[in-house]
Amino acid sequence: MTSKSPSASPEFSVREFFARFPNEDACLEHIMQVRFGGTRFECASCGKESTHHKLATRRTYVCANCGHHVNPTANTVLHDTRTPLVSWFYAMYLFCTTRHGVSGKELQRQLGVTYKTAYRIGQHIRDLMSKAQGFDALLAGHIELDEAYVGGRRSGKRGRGAAGKTIVMGLAERDGRMKAVVIPNVKKDTLRDVVLANVERGATVSTDELYSYGLLEGDGYKHGRVKHGAKEYAFYDYRAGETFHVNTVEGFWKLFKASVRSTHIQISGKHMQRYLDEFTFRASNRGRVNGMFDLLVGAL
Repeated sequence: MTSKSPSASPEFSVREFFARFPNEDACLEHIMQVRFGGTRFECASCGKESTHHKLATRRTYVCANCGHHVNPTANTVLHDTRTPLVSWFYAMYLFCTTRHGVSGKELQRQLGVTYKTAYRIGQHIRDLMSKAQGFDALLAGHIELDEAYVGGRRSGKRGRGAAGKTIVMGLAERDGRMKAVVIPNVKKDTLRDVVLANVERGATVSTDELYSYGLLEGDGYKHGRVKHGAKEYAFYDYRAGETFHVNTVEGFWKLFKASVRSTHIQISGKHMQRYLDEFTFRASNRGRVNGMFDLLVGAL
């Protein structure tokens, strides 16, 4: 199968977005399709399969058999919102198609809303991304682990042990999904808990030479270390038949830190997990922008 040309049209362009969602009714219809499978389904009130028709002036569908009302945005972040649904959908589209994230000021400019509204929409979308990933199974196969320190430049020690920074740990499935979590420290027990909670036992794991990762083989993982201190960045273990490196997860941290510097300028430790979930959601679903968008709508 031939790969797609870099100069080819994007999978889900802005033109295609507005063709699919030109108005409020199109957005509501899509929510009905994702949440209920369409406008014909078994009514929760009369128990009969019937067609549900939209009311002209409300975000409500009505059962043709008994008149029961169904609000597709009920119990979601869109319930009673005064911001047009097209604006919400376009904000979700921007989050799915960007590589470096979307700031509150950028949403304010693109949507024509106040900064307070734009910031709230952005945080809600990050929560949806976190929710959409909450159903994922444990990472399996070959997993790369690496921790990083996020918090900008400052005087003093750099790298491990730097003061005033948020410690984050990334877990990357080779050619697959990505997870990242905020951690309080890089002690053995802390890293062990993260690995056990997110990685299937028996998986192959690549790390750097940090001593705290020495626990992994005792928990049933096949473990290989790359010695960055000795300028070693990858090696092939003929006994395991695996190439060990952490280049994938290090590439993720490079993108994340560059995005914080350029797009967001600064992220507080309080909200760091939301932004990690945003970036890992895109990394895990990078091959399908359309599917990424529908996952967000499904998480409403």
